[in-house]
Amino acid sequence: MQLTDPRGTKKTISTQAGAVLHTHRGQIAHDDIIGLSEGSVVTSSRGIEFLAQRPGLDDYVLGMPRAAAVIYPKDAARIVSLADLGPGASVLEAGAGSGALSSYLLRSVGPSGEVVSVERRSDFAEVAAENVCRWFGGWPRSWTLLEEDLQALLPAQMPGGEAGLDAVILDMLAPWECLEIASAILRPGGSLVAYVATTTQMSRMVESMREAGRWIEPRAEESIVRTWHLDGLAVRPDHRMAGHTGFLIASRAMAAGQRAPERKRRPAPGAYGPDYDGPGGHRVAPEEAG
Repeated sequence: MQLTDPRGTKKTISTQAGAVLHTHRGQIAHDDIIGLSEGSVVTSSRGIEFLAQRPGLDDYVLGMPRAAAVIYPKDAARIVSLADLGPGASVLEAGAGSGALSSYLLRSVGPSGEVVSVERRSDFAEVAAENVCRWFGGWPRSWTLLEEDLQALLPAQMPGGEAGLDAVILDMLAPWECLEIASAILRPGGSLVAYVATTTQMSRMVESMREAGRWIEPRAEESIVRTWHLDGLAVRPDHRMAGHTGFLIASRAMAAGQRAPERKRRPAPGAYGPDYDGPGGHRVAPEEAG
């Protein structure tokens, strides 16, 4: 259950008969909560009212224990949309982190879909498993958690069979190192979404995808969410906001044996170094570069 005080502070608990919640605003007996309908109000020993309801996944993710930084709800929602996920879809994520994105993916694909989470750090995998199982009330039947390095896996170990996966999500320091395995396990037209923290990672990932020629022209974006203060006629943006958290790079796989059409637009002057030999650039001799 999630308890919210008059100032909007939220506390998530698992109710147990006979237990008591201690807060700065008084004590609340779990027995006073058990059996209530969602949207009920309970009163602490100090006479402070708390709203009692089940937490949404957004609130759960922001308050759950974490071993690694979580992917924020605003980014998780965009990942689900960019990957075009729905009931019955098959998706692989690497790595699992603290299980935040895993929970969103599992809810999106439903019991008829399949989510494979690959995490090479056992401590992260343990925390992810605890968080996911706590949210779903047990181990989801549609979830497989592998303590492996993605590059060490074989395509035959992935769901989807010869048809391939519907989507691959990469949340790691060097996602460009996994482009080959991602291409091997995705179906033609399958979605690839990478979450990176810096502009240098974003640039290298996009250029690596262009050089590979197996992906349609990637797009990059970031999500910035700003809430508003609403009090009568005092309507203004809040002073705090969920600003930059990371960049999302999205693309789709080409059919086997096909290569993405070459970009026609010219790169900006200076966009590529004088010795760059890749998409949009050309190699320049040292004497030409001055």
